[in-house]
Amino acid sequence: QVQLVESGGGLVQAGGSLRLSCAVSGRTFSMYAMGWFRQAPGKEREFVGTINWSGGSTVYADSVKGRFTISRTDAKNTVYLQMNSLKPEDTAVYYCAAATLYYSGSYYDRPVQYPYWGQGTQVTVSS
Repeated sequence: QVQLVESGGGLVQAGGSLRLSCAVSGRTFSMYAMGWFRQAPGKEREFVGTINWSGGSTVYADSVKGRFTISRTDAKNTVYLQMNSLKPEDTAVYYCAAATLYYSGSYYDRPVQYPYWGQGTQVTVSS
């Protein structure tokens, strides 16, 4: 089991920044990746980015590339999503998720690859 708790959401004006945190605990040694997803009202859950748990490499959705950055502490107990130059279309509930199954030849950009999810945190960007 892996436990995830997000924090850091809120209301920000367009062009502003927010940093989300995801506290990770439990069987973290079984993880292959940590992902961030978001879901706006009436829309499907959308991939934001992912970080490889062992090597630390990252992959981002085109919609956030250059604006969002995923990082983690050396102790691998907290993962961050730094969001800069926020736009109203970034408004959504943001989730962190842990991948504990190995998928050969692909990176972890689909919700089905993540069996563990946090509770979500609301991010609202006003225009």
